[in-house]
Amino acid sequence: MGGRLPACRRAWRFLPHVSGRARARAKVSEPSGRVGPVNDIPEVNYSKKWDGDRRSTPPLVGDEREILTAFLEWQRETFAMKCAGVPGDRLSDKGVPPSGLSLHGILRHVAGVERWWFRIQFAGEDVPLLYYSDDDPDQDFEDLDGDVEEAFAVWRAECARSREIVAAHSLDETGVHRATGQPISLRRILVDMIGIYGRHNGHADLLRERIDGATGY
Repeated sequence: MGGRLPACRRAWRFLPHVSGRARARAKVSEPSGRVGPVNDIPEVNYSKKWDGDRRSTPPLVGDEREILTAFLEWQRETFAMKCAGVPGDRLSDKGVPPSGLSLHGILRHVAGVERWWFRIQFAGEDVPLLYYSDDDPDQDFEDLDGDVEEAFAVWRAECARSREIVAAHSLDETGVHRATGQPISLRRILVDMIGIYGRHNGHADLLRERIDGATGY
């Protein structure tokens, strides 16, 4: 079979986020692997949502800009949601050893990433890197003595500036990718940012669960 899953197994990847028990009950046609009706899945078997989720749901239909910007906002809101309600001193907990990650460290990191991609690489603004020096390149994750509320304020300000830049430019416009000197489009930057937040939101899931047991997507 060359390592490929059977058609019925491959089709499961296109079902909603549901439990294995519900997937077993879902009707999957053979042999094309196309998914049949799944509206008989009980709501209780869908993945648990975060309590008090107030995020804006990305549209199911829309143009390219609308979809990309909505998903980036959803990822930003997801990270903020994972931090909400945690006492300030616990945000610096490195709760998944041997990893040195913490919610506070990720907060500082994504603030710096917002500035790096949108302001420095795309817009060409002459602003310093956040939480970085040549002698201490990992201070965003490691130097957690700073005020958490100040770090949130910095992140929110960087997100606001990123939104202004995105709103003012075409997705086809380019900045300069510093590592290669090559052009990089705003479209590509938006995709990269969605991926960056998606990765760190997975880290945030585990860190938050270790702090107080809270779970949900």
